[in-house]
Amino acid sequence: MTALLDIEGLRVDMRGGAQILDGVSITVAPGQIMGVVGESGCGKSTLLRAMLGILPRGATARGRVMFEGRDILPDQAAQARGRIGFVPQDPYLSLNPTFRAGDQIFEIMRRHATGTRADHRAKLLDLLRAVQLPDPEAALRKYPHEFSGGQRQRLLIAAALSCDPSLVVADEPTTALDVTTQREILGLLREIARARGLSMLFVTHDFGVLASLCDAVTVLYAGRVAEAGPTRAILDAPTHPYTRLLLACHPDRAVELAGIPGTVPPATAQPSGCRFHPRCPQAEAHCADAVPPLLAITEGRSLACAHPEPALV
Repeated sequence: MTALLDIEGLRVDMRGGAQILDGVSITVAPGQIMGVVGESGCGKSTLLRAMLGILPRGATARGRVMFEGRDILPDQAAQARGRIGFVPQDPYLSLNPTFRAGDQIFEIMRRHATGTRADHRAKLLDLLRAVQLPDPEAALRKYPHEFSGGQRQRLLIAAALSCDPSLVVADEPTTALDVTTQREILGLLREIARARGLSMLFVTHDFGVLASLCDAVTVLYAGRVAEAGPTRAILDAPTHPYTRLLLACHPDRAVELAGIPGTVPPATAQPSGCRFHPRCPQAEAHCADAVPPLLAITEGRSLACAHPEPALV
């Protein structure tokens, strides 16, 4: 099956020598929900920004981002207009407080969707019902401060769907919400993706979110892919030392409070060789010399490590 999204060797460098992403490759099939997980500072949000063409000034992206058969990296605005929906991280900062919520979404549709304003209004009302926002007619006339955090996130999901995308990218969209609302939003995203045949690229730091939503997982560490594969396989049998340590930190798995020694290296001072070796309990001297390639280890699974779990390779 032809991939809907095929990111190949994506690199993002900042002026001054900071390397945020180094050769990241991710494939998303039609209808698949791909999760991207890792600690803060590993490049997850930068990956999405590079795809969408919204990197900060001074950043340079190289590689290929093949979307629907075309490389959109050189000019995302022209080549992927309306075909990629974006759900941002913070619902409290993502809507302009001085404009009505409906007008803000209508502006997106005016720029990227076909049809008249009447068509857009009817479609948006249908979307607001689909995301289970109470009283859609009244919601169009309200200002952002009149909505709760969960309701704002439902508005942003409707906005992401308003131009009939084939891919939705979401940057930790439940982080700012309480646990109950998180569960509702995740269930809504899963239901909408399945009903509409959407693909998703979902960034998170929470393996619980991955388990409830995603079909496959890519683990990022310090701008490189450490491990990738089907969600259940990664959760049941993690292969990379970093993945195992991340899972050991999760409250559902940890016997006692756990953490990973050290911190993610700054982008301006990445270690040589395997970037995880300064924190890895299995590291040997040669881990600091050679960059481990990302290789297939079983069907659908890949790994970049010189010392994986022996039983799984």
